[in-house]
Amino acid sequence: MTQPIFWTPQVDPGAIIFAVGPPPEGSSITGEMLRLRAIIQHGPDLLRLELRGERYDILLVEPDAQGPLGIHIIFDDLMPDRKTTLERFWNAMAGKRVPHDPRLTPQRHQRARQMLRAIDARFVGSTYRDIAGVLFPNHEHDPAKWVDSPFRVMMNRLVRDGMAFVRGGYRTLLRRPRRHR
Repeated sequence: MTQPIFWTPQVDPGAIIFAVGPPPEGSSITGEMLRLRAIIQHGPDLLRLELRGERYDILLVEPDAQGPLGIHIIFDDLMPDRKTTLERFWNAMAGKRVPHDPRLTPQRHQRARQMLRAIDARFVGSTYRDIAGVLFPNHEHDPAKWVDSPFRVMMNRLVRDGMAFVRGGYRTLLRRPRRHR
């Protein structure tokens, strides 16, 4: 049996915090409406919804409270990511087209897979050149030219970044890519 993972909103800007709010003019969302759409309910306060093919983790601040819900937004460095999540959630709830999630681009996904494969291979004793031969089979990895090979540099980076990834850096996948300044 697998245990569902629910990230805290402080770590995952994709987690949405709902709290009871003042009654709006017009329609609103209630805790019961969210529970009816939940595919997983992990306790009274944690829900996972799947809307239009996208998953959303929901934290209900007051799970037993009745009435309309509002969204509580943590105003921190992850605010742009939180705003994107809320826009995507609103579109899904309204039955509109949901924009692509910018947090895990195809390039980031591919690089994460390569880093994990490189780390696994290093843990069982494979050389960087052997790993390059598996990850990039359509290229020549001549032992005589290996010292000057761009694949050698790439393997060094994949293993270095993979180790950081394994030591907790994987949480960066929860955020949009940012340029280091």
